[in-house]
Amino acid sequence: MTASPRFNLFDSPTAAKVAKRFYNVSLALEGSTLPKSLRELVQLRVSQLNGCGFCVDAHTKEAALAGESAVRINLVAAWRHTTVFSDAERAALALAEEGTLLGDHGVSDETWESVRKHFDDDEVGALVCLVSLINAATRMNVIVHLAGGSYEPGMFAAVAD
Repeated sequence: MTASPRFNLFDSPTAAKVAKRFYNVSLALEGSTLPKSLRELVQLRVSQLNGCGFCVDAHTKEAALAGESAVRINLVAAWRHTTVFSDAERAALALAEEGTLLGDHGVSDETWESVRKHFDDDEVGALVCLVSLINAATRMNVIVHLAGGSYEPGMFAAVAD
C-alpha cells in the first residue's frame, strides 16, 4: 500500500457531508457516561480488527490523551491474555470484537449478558452506537487507503464545521 490515499473523501461533496455528519454524530457519545478512555480502547480494538492504520493512529493518541497508559494501549490487541483490563472493559472489548466480526457468529449471549451486567441502558446504547460508527469509519478509511501516522488530536473539529 502506498502512503497516499486512493481518494480524499473531503473532495467529494457528498462524501464530505457524510464524513462531517459522522463526526457530529460521534459528538453525541461525548455526552454519555461511558468513560472517554473506554470509548477510545473500544474504537482502537475495532480499528485493529479492520486494519485501519489511520484509526489505530487516531485512537491510540486519543486514548493516551484520555489518560490511558502505554501498557494498556499496547495490550488492547491481546486483551484476552492480559491482567490489565477490568471485567467491564473486557465485556466492552468482547462486544467490540463480536460486533465487528458479525459474520463469524454475531454477538454471543454470553457477551451480551456481560455487557448488560456491567453497563446501564445509556452506556449499552452508547457502546452499540460506538461499535457501529467506528466500524463504518474504519471501512471507509480502509477502502480509500487512508494511512496512519498523520493524525493530530482535534483535527476533525476544524473540518466538521
